[in-house]
Amino acid sequence: MPSIRLQRLLVLFASLLLVSACQPEAPPVSASNNATPVAAYSVSTRDLSRPLRLSASVEPRTQIRLAARTAGTVQAVHHEEGERVQRGQLLAQLDVAEAAAELARTEAQLNSARLDYQRAVELRRRGVATELELQTAQVALQVAESHQALWSSRVAYGRIEAPQNATITARHIDPGEAVDAQDTLFELADMDHLVLRLGVSELDVVHLAPGQQIPVHLDALPDLRLTGEVRRIFPAAMGTSRLITVELVLPPSSWDLGVKPGFLARIDTGIDPRPDTLVVPSAAIGSGDNGNYVYTITQEQLGYRPIQTGITRGRWTEIIDGLEPGETILASNPIDMQDAQPVRIVTYLE
Repeated sequence: MPSIRLQRLLVLFASLLLVSACQPEAPPVSASNNATPVAAYSVSTRDLSRPLRLSASVEPRTQIRLAARTAGTVQAVHHEEGERVQRGQLLAQLDVAEAAAELARTEAQLNSARLDYQRAVELRRRGVATELELQTAQVALQVAESHQALWSSRVAYGRIEAPQNATITARHIDPGEAVDAQDTLFELADMDHLVLRLGVSELDVVHLAPGQQIPVHLDALPDLRLTGEVRRIFPAAMGTSRLITVELVLPPSSWDLGVKPGFLARIDTGIDPRPDTLVVPSAAIGSGDNGNYVYTITQEQLGYRPIQTGITRGRWTEIIDGLEPGETILASNPIDMQDAQPVRIVTYLE
């Protein structure tokens, strides 16, 4: 018979086996538990056209400050603000009675000088007058003609006429007022040619050219849709702002549609058009000795992929080569990642 000590050992061993059988098995170690949670992006196309958002006040292309060419008293004013006038139309008349009297005197002197010259020509033909007498009569006629032209122009200065077809925007005189030479009498504007003068950055102006069509919106007329045309681009930047003035002319019908100088106009369009450009988030691109790269995600593993990039607009960078639409890539900075590293996608970047 086995000894008591051996019996006790057998009982203890049997108890250990029973306890071991009752313990649950430890779960196997899953590879997904060691995977790095990441954000992903599905490669797609986007509009990478450069946005142009500017505002400016509507202005007449031509504005004229019509000044007096002589001193005098305002005799009559024929037009007021808001009236449209034609080239050569009389706007006001200054009292130039003294100049008119001088003109009448010089015209009489001119007539006398003409008669003297004709007489000298006839006498010279007959051999009665000398060549010197003929030349003297000719010079006297020229002097009389110059005096008549002088006073004729001074009388004409009293007529304040429109220099071109325009609209009167301001009138600074009333009948009876005394004005001096160079005083501003009227302000006129060409309402048939309204423009915007935009300050455009050097990065945007290189994408504009004369003749280019640009949509225009007006705060005062939200339902009106206009298309402006780039008329000219100024040759140099303005001071320290580094902005280039671009003149945009509005359609000739704008004034008749209710557009007025001073209205605020807005430009919100795309330049350098790139409507369907393959892009990835700029933050997803790494740079190494061999150039730019991203990490693709396939079956929860990263894959190193060299790429060729193009322009960057905002948070997106153009992909020229290396990726296809629909591929999934790591959307965050790849600097701490490795090829074949296990990952777990927790979100997709929109």
